[in-house]
Amino acid sequence: MILIISFWLSLLPYLTAPQPAAEPSVRVAGNDICRIYGSVYLERDPKYKNTAAYTVYLGDEEAFASMVVYRESNKLFADGTGIWHITNKKAFADHVLYVTDNRNFADFTVHFTNVRSYAACRP
Repeated sequence: MILIISFWLSLLPYLTAPQPAAEPSVRVAGNDICRIYGSVYLERDPKYKNTAAYTVYLGDEEAFASMVVYRESNKLFADGTGIWHITNKKAFADHVLYVTDNRNFADFTVHFTNVRSYAACRP
């Protein structure tokens, strides 16, 4: 009887379901760029590029932009798609984005507008 119990106990690690990979403890943004709103920190130092969720290009033309963003001065009112409160402290940001000068390296393009109702996402 002891032999059977020890045999089953030795097989126990192989019978349990495999554990899923651990999720990263800090998730800056999801996979959908349209969910980026609130306080945003724009990282420009290439040393910290890996800490950003996305790489963005700040474009001058609205026609070619993936997101048209309105800069909100109050963080409490940055509550919709394409409405960002640009913060100067990374610790206070909901999303961290790396700004690149090369459009080909960017995940998406951002154009800033002065009209709140023009803020939109075009994935």
